[in-house]
Amino acid sequence: MALLKELPTVRGPLIEQARLSDRSWFGVGGPAELLFLPEDVQDLQDFLAGLPADVPVMVLGRGSNMLIRDGGVKGVVIKLEGPNFEAIQVDGNRITAGAGAADLSVAIAARKAGIDGMTFLVGVPGTIGGALRMNAGIGRGKEMRDVLVGATAVNRQGVKRRFTLEDLDYSYRHCGLDPEWIFIQAELEGPFGDKEAIAAAMKHHQEYRRQNQPINKKTGGSTFKNPDGHSAWRLIDEAGGRGYRVGGASMSEMHCNFMINDGSATAADLENLGETMRAKVKQNSGLELQWEIKRIGDPA
Repeated sequence: MALLKELPTVRGPLIEQARLSDRSWFGVGGPAELLFLPEDVQDLQDFLAGLPADVPVMVLGRGSNMLIRDGGVKGVVIKLEGPNFEAIQVDGNRITAGAGAADLSVAIAARKAGIDGMTFLVGVPGTIGGALRMNAGIGRGKEMRDVLVGATAVNRQGVKRRFTLEDLDYSYRHCGLDPEWIFIQAELEGPFGDKEAIAAAMKHHQEYRRQNQPINKKTGGSTFKNPDGHSAWRLIDEAGGRGYRVGGASMSEMHCNFMINDGSATAADLENLGETMRAKVKQNSGLELQWEIKRIGDPA
């Protein structure tokens, strides 16, 4: 309640001690001190402009590549959802999508419009905002920077600004834009293509995921980035990590760069499992795996 009294008046809901485990693919994690669901961009801007500078802020998408620690998250967690943040518009071969739009929905919109180059988004199980922040893609193949024209974001002072692709300083699974900027919209562009061929490519991506990734389990996607010239899953496999278990968490038998919650895992189990894999790979190959999953919040 003390934090709530410090915050500006908003139109969207502000929820105290909001359960985040329900909003995470892993199904673990403590609560958010406060969860804010802005009504629209102006509501977000007004909130940020009036927010005390010492109150931490983080943005939560679909929680598909995030591990929320058991102690929860201090400060304010912002989630961009609803029609004002999930809208997708098509104009010629350009798609403008809100940060809350699902990557899959954007891929479908592109297919319907006959826009090629965005089929990879079928394999990215998150939102456009998250895809912008991590330059999401599939393996070392197509990624956001290959289709992005520009993006709009809001900073801690409530200032809204449009950034070009060059401004974002993208590299493999990395965005160079200051984390204080919250993405609210993306402009994507691709060449026109054959709709049937685009649909076939999307189906191929979906079938590949079903056959090779544990998408029906409580997981968080790829745990580690692929080191240059190497596949993280192969390094884990060679280090004896396939199926390795810590508490209720294990490395997937199907794809050992995926961590699985069997239903009883804590966030600590999952993080300890990941750190154990990093140590095993380092000992076996001399290579140091870097987390792709974002770990946030405090330990229990």
